[in-house]
Amino acid sequence: QVHLVESGGGLAQPGESLTLSCVASRNIFTIYSTAWYRQAPGKQRELVAVITNRGDVNYSDSVKGRFTISRDNAKNTLYLQMNSLKPEDTAVYYCNAERGGAIPRAYWGQGTQVTVSS
Repeated sequence: QVHLVESGGGLAQPGESLTLSCVASRNIFTIYSTAWYRQAPGKQRELVAVITNRGDVNYSDSVKGRFTISRDNAKNTLYLQMNSLKPEDTAVYYCNAERGGAIPRAYWGQGTQVTVSS
């Protein structure tokens, strides 16, 4: 079992920055791919950014160039640096950890609200 706890959400004005953190209950980054998803009201949950266990990174087109995903293996922490925030970035952001193989697993955090508004 892996527990994920997000923090760092809040209210920001357009153009400002926020950093989200996700602390895992144990060291998983060398085994699991980890990602940030978001879900806006009335919309489906969408992938924002992913970093694989090998360190490969990918972003959705809507955040490319503005958001940066990173991790600190020693702290069991995943980050999402969000710059140049836009109102359309408003959503609940979720941390995710997944692995494939013979026994696939997927874990989610409880989510953290990000609101971008002037």
